This record gives sequence, C-alpha cells and structure tokens, in this order.
Amino acid sequence: MKKLFYILLFLSLNIVAQEPVSKELSYNEFLGYVKKFHPLVKNAELTLNKAQADLMMTRGAFDPKIEVDYAKKQFKDKEYYSLLNSSFKIPTWYGIEIKAGFENNEGYYLNPEHNTPTDGLASLGISVPVGQGLWINKRMADLSKAKMQIKLSQAEVKLQAIAVLYDASLAYFNWKKNYEEVQLYQNYSNNAKSRYKGIQTLIVLGDKPAIDSVEAGINVKNRLLSLEDSNLKLAKAKLELSNYLWLDNAIPMEISNDLIPETKLESSIQETLKTNNLFSESVSLENHPKINALQSKIDILNVERKLNANELLPKINLGYSYLSDTNYLDNFNRENYKVGVDFSFPLFLRKERGKLKLTKYKIQETEYIMSVEKMQLSNKIQAQKTEIQSLNKQLDLIKKLAQDNKIMLDSEERLFSFGESSLFLINTRENNLVSAKLAEISLANRFYVSNSELFKIMANPD
Repeated sequence: MKKLFYILLFLSLNIVAQEPVSKELSYNEFLGYVKKFHPLVKNAELTLNKAQADLMMTRGAFDPKIEVDYAKKQFKDKEYYSLLNSSFKIPTWYGIEIKAGFENNEGYYLNPEHNTPTDGLASLGISVPVGQGLWINKRMADLSKAKMQIKLSQAEVKLQAIAVLYDASLAYFNWKKNYEEVQLYQNYSNNAKSRYKGIQTLIVLGDKPAIDSVEAGINVKNRLLSLEDSNLKLAKAKLELSNYLWLDNAIPMEISNDLIPETKLESSIQETLKTNNLFSESVSLENHPKINALQSKIDILNVERKLNANELLPKINLGYSYLSDTNYLDNFNRENYKVGVDFSFPLFLRKERGKLKLTKYKIQETEYIMSVEKMQLSNKIQAQKTEIQSLNKQLDLIKKLAQDNKIMLDSEERLFSFGESSLFLINTRENNLVSAKLAEISLANRFYVSNSELFKIMANPD
C-alpha cells in the first residue's frame, strides 16, 4: 500500500494541468506589424520623401521664368516716363540661357537709352558661358547631387528601419525567454507543492521523519521566489515589447495576457530573417546599404570636385540679342542687335584651389572609410555565421544534457518510491534539471539574438 502511495505521488508530479488555449504571436507576424506601422519606421521613410522634395526644388532652377518690370511717373499733367520691360527666360542644361523680351518705353523726360519704337521693341537672344559654367555649373551640380541624394536616402532608410527591427527583435526574444522561464518555474513549483503535500501525508502515516517536511517546504519557497521574480521580468518584457506594436494612424497596442510567443521559433527564425541562404552561398556586399550610402557620398563629392575644378576657369559670358519692332517679320534686319561680354578672373585662385583640394581630401577620406567598412562587414558576417553554428551545436548538447537530467530525476523518484532514496537527492536532481532547462532557454535566446545580429549586419529589411 505504501509503494502504491509513493508511485501515485510522483506520477502526479508529471501531470500537466489543462490551461486555456492561448493565441500565438509569431515572430514573423510581429515583425510585419513593426515594418508596417511603427512610427520610427515611417519616420525613416520621411528621409526619402525629403530627398524627393529637395530634388523637385533643385529642378526648379531649370524652370522657364517670366519677368515684368513696369514703372510710370506722372506729375502736373505731364508724363515723365512710362517704362515696360518684360522677358521670358529658358535655362538649359549646359548653362546656356535663351531669352525673349519686349520693351515699350515713352515719356517727356525719357532717357534716350530707353527709347523704343512706338509699338515697342522685341528681342530674342542667347547667353552662353564659354569659360566657367558651360560644362558644369551650380544648378547642374545641385540637380546631380539631389538625384544622388535619393540613392543615399534609400540606403539610410534601410539602415534606420533595420535598427528599429533589431531592437524590436531583442524585445521579442526577451519576452519569449521570460515567458518560458515562467512556464518552467510554474511547472516545478506545482511539483514542489505536490511533493510537499505528499511528504506531509507520509509523516502523518509515520513513514517519514518530520524534518523532511522542512526540506520540502524550503524547496516550495525557493520555487515560488523564482516564479515571482520571473513573473516580474515577464511583466516588464511585455511592456517593453508593447513599445513596438502599433496600428495605423499611430495607435499603440498592448500585449494581452492570452498572447504567447512562437513556440517553434528555433526552426523558423532563419527563414523569417532570410539568413538561411547565407550559410551555403557567398555573401556579396555590392548592394549593402552602408556601402551604397558611402558610394553615394563619394559620387556627390565627385560632382562637387568637378564644380570646384570648373571654378578655376575664367568667367566669360557671351550674350547676343536680335532686336526688332513689332513688325519684325516684315522688317527683318540682321544689323539690329545687342551684344555683350562679361569677363572676370581672380589672379591667385587661392580660394578656388583650396576648395578643390579640400574636396579631393574628403573623397579620399570616404574611400578609405568604405574600404574599412567592407572589410569589417565581411569579418562581422563570417564571425556571426561561426557564432550561430557554434550556438546550434551548444543547443543540441544542452538539450541532451537536460534529457539526461530528466532521466536521472525520474530514476531517483522511482528509487524513492521503493524507499531507497531521499528527498534531498530528489531535490538535487530536480535542481540540476531546472538549471539545465534554464541554460537551454538562455542558449536559445542567444541563438535568436545572434541570428538577429546577422540580419542587422546584412541590413536587408525587405
């Protein structure tokens, strides 16, 4: 009868209580919410929008322009002057500007220089920079740099999004780790309580000394203390995770108690993060956002270098305008024109030569940084792959170690049921099993974080 009681006592420890069905929030689903709704991810996209707005603004430098200048003076019934000067300008890519104009001036005190035919004077001309500004000028450089800024912003958006997704992943893994620890302590707290009640019954029957109830009670208190601490950590982990869960229109979400983390994350995480192919294929860094960003900066500096080199040339602007009255179709005369030449050239060019040298140094500096970044990224990827493979092996070993400790605990319980063991040995075996399970949870967490770090290094949020 006593043997039957022992057997029933320890069989009851392995019975898992029925719990209400909980809904699983998968890691992939969680990342989907972060990518789509998190304000910081949307804020990163504003960087690209601002670059596109800047491109539109720089293109405005090539917009045709209408200008009208009108002035009139009337005093004591006498018209001193009436001046109308209007123009239509069309800027072109290579610094050439086409201009059409119309002047109509009259008045008693009109400056002879402003005299025009009765019906006005029309003009059609062109302005050509034959020195500085022909092949490249500020508005050409600004437009080229604005286009390159789009590529730079696209790379920066990816890097900013990756940073948010990485932090969100750490929060998810921490939630999963604390959830599993709570489940572990809950399970073994129930075991300790059942064992404590069984020991008390055996003491009443006279089969066990009273001191065994003290030892069983100590084990219950230790388990409850660990459980309470784990519940606190889990509550904080839920709040931390809630920072990354949002709905549309920036509406925050909160993790409900019936949500649980993905149970089979170990087998799905690499597919979710798209890092599974990195272990069988060579990794290319040509399209890496960091490399693309640095290359875009070099391209922008190269445009700046060309503009600075162009500023070493003299400024020579040639202008020609054909002049005619309003009947220019009937009275075409090629001898009616206006020409002009503007020339300027600094004698020492110290400012221009200094700007050019400074830009060249900036290009060299960025190229050095890109070379170092490529090497560091390559080594980081290799180191991370090695760490993941090592953690995978460690996980296999710790799982086998936990299984062996479970076998030892089961064996000790059977011996106890036959009166050939003690409560102390059972508690020792169980403590070893709990330690192995905790180590397994911790190693699994390191495995998840390591995969997430590889994802962060690759910087491919798509």
